[in-house]
Amino acid sequence: MDTERSAIIMVGGEEYTLMLTTKATKEIAGRYGGLENLGEKLMKSENFEMAIGEIVWLITLLANQSLLIHNLKHKDQPKELLTEEMVELLTVPADLATYKAAITEALYKGTKRNIESEADAKNAVVG
Repeated sequence: MDTERSAIIMVGGEEYTLMLTTKATKEIAGRYGGLENLGEKLMKSENFEMAIGEIVWLITLLANQSLLIHNLKHKDQPKELLTEEMVELLTVPADLATYKAAITEALYKGTKRNIESEADAKNAVVG
């Protein structure tokens, strides 16, 4: 997978790649109204159970993006998608802090813009 736009987590002893895709962004927008509202929603969750539920949903969504891409490219060797129940059963609450950092990393990498300066000096300011 493209490590420039992903983050890695372990769930149940298996490695999963968290990736922000256009599809995931669309689902996040549908749930939160946009990426900009996501952080606020996670921090202001009314209770602990709701906060865990939101993190599990995000982990499942972002981890499944790389699996969906694999399945699209390798129709003869599909991988099983993660479910929220699988994430809940295969993790402990202490894992969630690590996952939050990985979610942040995947979202950051998925939205960052690569700015390149022009090699041509025609637009350079001379002074």
